[in-house]
Amino acid sequence: MRHIIFLILLLLNAIHAKSHLDLALAQGCIKNRSSRDVSCREGMEYEHDNICCLNCPAGTYVKKACLSPSEKGVCEPCEFDRYTEHDNGLWKCLLCTKCRIDQETTEKCTSTQDTQCKCKQGSFCLPDQACEVCKKCSRCREDEETVKSCTDISNTVCRKGSTLGSSNSVTFIVVVAFIATLAFIVGIVYWTKSKPSKKAVTSRSPREMVRICMGDREEVKEERQNAHNSKMDDSSQLQPFLEQNCVERESIRRLVPLNGEESLKKSFDFFEEMDVHYHNRFFRFIGLSDNSIKSAESLFPEDRVYELLKIWMEKEGLKADLNSLIEALIYLDQKLSAENIIEKAIINGYFKYEDE
Repeated sequence: MRHIIFLILLLLNAIHAKSHLDLALAQGCIKNRSSRDVSCREGMEYEHDNICCLNCPAGTYVKKACLSPSEKGVCEPCEFDRYTEHDNGLWKCLLCTKCRIDQETTEKCTSTQDTQCKCKQGSFCLPDQACEVCKKCSRCREDEETVKSCTDISNTVCRKGSTLGSSNSVTFIVVVAFIATLAFIVGIVYWTKSKPSKKAVTSRSPREMVRICMGDREEVKEERQNAHNSKMDDSSQLQPFLEQNCVERESIRRLVPLNGEESLKKSFDFFEEMDVHYHNRFFRFIGLSDNSIKSAESLFPEDRVYELLKIWMEKEGLKADLNSLIEALIYLDQKLSAENIIEKAIINGYFKYEDE
């Protein structure tokens, strides 16, 4: 009998212990399930201790989390040289990027924006590749032509010159050289036959000589040249240069547009071939202000040239003329660029020679 009672007591204890174990497991499952069920709104809240707190605004970080759901904790502003660009639940701000030695800073780091860097002039990094180091821009070979200039995010694009194009270029250069030689000989003959009038011209002041060489319609250029002349100590050194410039101008064949103002605007694309080191001098020479030139400094070189030429065209109005731009290039000793621009303008059907 005692054995039966003892077995019954053991069975009752086992049942009681099992019920307590099942209850504990059920409570643990409920707690874990409630932890997993916490779902905070992406981009608006962050999770902390199984509750969702509102994000801190850009430029700050979480100093202390919230105590109740859907409330904002304590947000602290980012320290110097650190930032957060968006609303966040970060416990510290991100460290600002430092531009490498082969890069230049375009925008400094702020509390809400990281440092912006770009490759220095003459180098580039492709945007779809990791920019571990800026690569040097390529140069087109002698038998190639530049289709697109190098930028900080793209390399120079070159294209093989066609045999026909080379032949046309050689023919054009020979014709221009012949015309220039013929004009020079005519100028020498004319000078020889009119020595008295030549003496009269050379006896003039530098100001008057510039007026004779540049023409009455070029009054703005005349004044600019006069300012340059006033800085020269010895006017006798200026005289031979001005006489040479007159002879060169006589050898230039004037161009006329085939489609009016539209021809001039389309020819602006050809000026990207101009040496970048002459850009500011060129635009000052054709009459643009320093403020206008500085306003386009952030653009790529080819876009900058096009925009400034549009400003010049609006400023000149009906007086805007491709011949004036060509003369400015020749004056700045950029004769090769001037010849290439003339050739492209004629080949593309925008201009023709006035005497044809």
